[in-house]
Amino acid sequence: MSLILKNVMQSSQLQTPIWLRSFHVSATLDKCRSGRYRVTPNRTRPLTYEMANKPHLLAHRKSWNSWNTSNIEGGNRPSATAVEDEFIRRFMVGTWHNVFVSEVIIKRQHNIIRIAGIIQRNLAARKLYFLIGYTQELLSYWLQCPVKIELQSVNSREDVVFKYI
Repeated sequence: MSLILKNVMQSSQLQTPIWLRSFHVSATLDKCRSGRYRVTPNRTRPLTYEMANKPHLLAHRKSWNSWNTSNIEGGNRPSATAVEDEFIRRFMVGTWHNVFVSEVIIKRQHNIIRIAGIIQRNLAARKLYFLIGYTQELLSYWLQCPVKIELQSVNSREDVVFKYI
């Protein structure tokens, strides 16, 4: 009997009493830090117009980088569209390595996908036209719809800088 009583007392000592267990709370920290760029001490970080706008001003000052209607209620294949958009962006950055000076804009209108962006003028015309045709043909084959590329060019990356922070 005393052995059973000892075991009960030892097991109750291992558990903390209810009045010692507590739930700690603190005030919420409402800091929205994503999508914002930190200021450098000597203001040498260049920002484009897209980067200079804060995330909460996205719909007010500039538009989205992906235009499609599959995200509305009842739209077909929203997840497939998001995966395709990410694939297109990665393909463009890999194919046009170090040429794009802006974000890649994807516009889906009916059955056509239009890819827009600003590139730097450091490619020969022959290579530029080859890359445009190559990209359009491969993406059209993989995505099973016509793809058009709309490019604008600038002399240097500094032409796209909106402000320095």
